[in-house]
Amino acid sequence: MDYSLSHQRTDRQVKGNFYLFYFLIFFGFGSLFPLLSVYLKDVIGLSGSQIGMLMSISPVVMILIQPIWGIFSDATQKPTFLLTGAIVFAAIFGFIYSFIESYQLLLFAATLLAIMQSAVVPLSDSIAINYVQKTKAQYGSIRLWGAVGFAISVLVVGQLAESFSLSIIFYTFTIMLLISAIFAFQLPRESQPMQASIREGLKELTNVPKYFVFLFVAFLVLGPILANNIYFGIFITELGGGLTGIGIAFLLAAGSEAPFMRVASGWINKLGMINILLMATFISAARWILYFIEPPLAVVYITTIAQGFSVGLFIPAALQYVRDLSPSTVGATAISLYSAVGNGLGNWFCTFVGGIILEAFSILYVYLFYSILTFMGLFVLLYLKVRENRLLS
Repeated sequence: MDYSLSHQRTDRQVKGNFYLFYFLIFFGFGSLFPLLSVYLKDVIGLSGSQIGMLMSISPVVMILIQPIWGIFSDATQKPTFLLTGAIVFAAIFGFIYSFIESYQLLLFAATLLAIMQSAVVPLSDSIAINYVQKTKAQYGSIRLWGAVGFAISVLVVGQLAESFSLSIIFYTFTIMLLISAIFAFQLPRESQPMQASIREGLKELTNVPKYFVFLFVAFLVLGPILANNIYFGIFITELGGGLTGIGIAFLLAAGSEAPFMRVASGWINKLGMINILLMATFISAARWILYFIEPPLAVVYITTIAQGFSVGLFIPAALQYVRDLSPSTVGATAISLYSAVGNGLGNWFCTFVGGIILEAFSILYVYLFYSILTFMGLFVLLYLKVRENRLLS
């Protein structure tokens, strides 16, 4: 009886550490990245192309460096130690970032920050996945606290920045990460090695041409969705929303994702994956074209729910579609490559080109560009649907 109570208490403590860790780490991320482009534009005075270059560093680093962190973790079997170290150094680099005004030094600082930041999500998710597999807990109930932390952070820090100065985004980021490092160090020590042979997996995937067509869709659709997180703050300020307005918009957008993710599985089973992907992509494209025509700020706030629909439905449906398309023996490789193309390459391309368009024209034309890419993705999905229907008939 005593052992059972002790075990339950320990399990609650571990879950509590996970909840606090994810809340704090994403509170830190939410305090910095949504407002960073506004800081670079209004405080430092960088051009659109310079902002695009700086903000596109992170997705490039993610493609190149994340596998190295995984190799270190598997080789040392000390993911908790690596995670804690990466968080502490990310906090330090984020603090140093606030004192830099030179564009060249900002590029260097952004690269160092991205290298450390790129370790946080894969290492913490690896630890969490291993824990839930052993304890039969729910990963979603743990990861949900990250979404809560991010949504609250953007609203709170946006108001603080408006009351004091935009530099507060760096101080909040540093403090939250340092506190989260305490809980990171107390996470379970074991990790689940997650290795995938890209070379061997690609050989098998070449037999599934439809998979590579869908990678192109991921590039066209996910790229604008992720790059929007960089430029949405500038868009809101151009409409007169201010820093508090940015916080409200991100709170509504991020907060709308979870309800759609909860119903995604049922909708996929009822309507079919390709139909869900088409719906989510169409709504995303419609959102970008609406932003191009410069709607009233109140309309923008209302349409942030479209992010919940597009992200909350597209991402789970896309992951399931990739799993179903690829041979079971290379499922991990297929998902890794999908993530690299959509979350990495697509994000980098749309962030970088978006910065160039921002400098040459205005933020409205950035969203015109995103709408063109997303409509292209919609047409490719329609091609896949027609082809599937022909094969079934």
